[in-house]
Amino acid sequence: MFHDFINWIREDLGRFTPDGQSWSHQLHESLNMWNVIEGTHVLTVMFFAGTIWLIDLRMMGVAFRNMPFSRLNDRVLPITTIAFAVMIITGLLVFLGRDPLMYYHNIWFRLKMVFLIVAAINIFWFHQKVQKSQAEWDAMEKPPTAVRLSGAISMTCWFFVIIFGRFIAYDWFYCEKTEPGSLVYTLQECKQALSYLEEGAGEGTVESGETAEPDTSTDNATPEGDPAETTNPADEPPADGAAPQPAPGQEG
Repeated sequence: MFHDFINWIREDLGRFTPDGQSWSHQLHESLNMWNVIEGTHVLTVMFFAGTIWLIDLRMMGVAFRNMPFSRLNDRVLPITTIAFAVMIITGLLVFLGRDPLMYYHNIWFRLKMVFLIVAAINIFWFHQKVQKSQAEWDAMEKPPTAVRLSGAISMTCWFFVIIFGRFIAYDWFYCEKTEPGSLVYTLQECKQALSYLEEGAGEGTVESGETAEPDTSTDNATPEGDPAETTNPADEPPADGAAPQPAPGQEG
């Protein structure tokens, strides 16, 4: 189901005429737009991760221990919020413009999504449960265990999101290179991803019982009954009254 939906996004979303192109193809084939979007996505990931890790280090009691959490959070939160919004928008455009099916059937992309979900759950848990007691540990050099745990989960998740996001660019586990039946092959749903190969292989096959006839075209053959023109003009007798031509090497 998801495979067909992602394929619809790649092939049909934004294509309003039979001869038109989908938004995915238009974006990927643009001269500079896709590169600008991808570069912006990478930069905003850097800004977001950098600022969120400042908060995480403070929550873990590793750095900025003399600064209250609330003060540090108020200073970096605007940058974090803007970077997060741009990161999400450009990330969706990168997914749309590269090759949605390639991303969907990529083990690194799937692992990245897993850690994104865990990070989102951790953020929800922090704001709904942990942060309610912020007044008690705001200025503590070593915050409570729940706060430090939330910071460690956040830092770990975003670390793997970045790492797995970079690994997507490598073809180590592309379905075409993955051994059928292996764990990665199964996790990536490679059988479904490569189904187009089986469909293409069946289109040009000859039906059972039929034998392909060899091409016996004789467009350049000599017509039947006409002798091949192999007579050497030098072997023909000279015309009446004409002097015979000496053979090569017999001049003079």
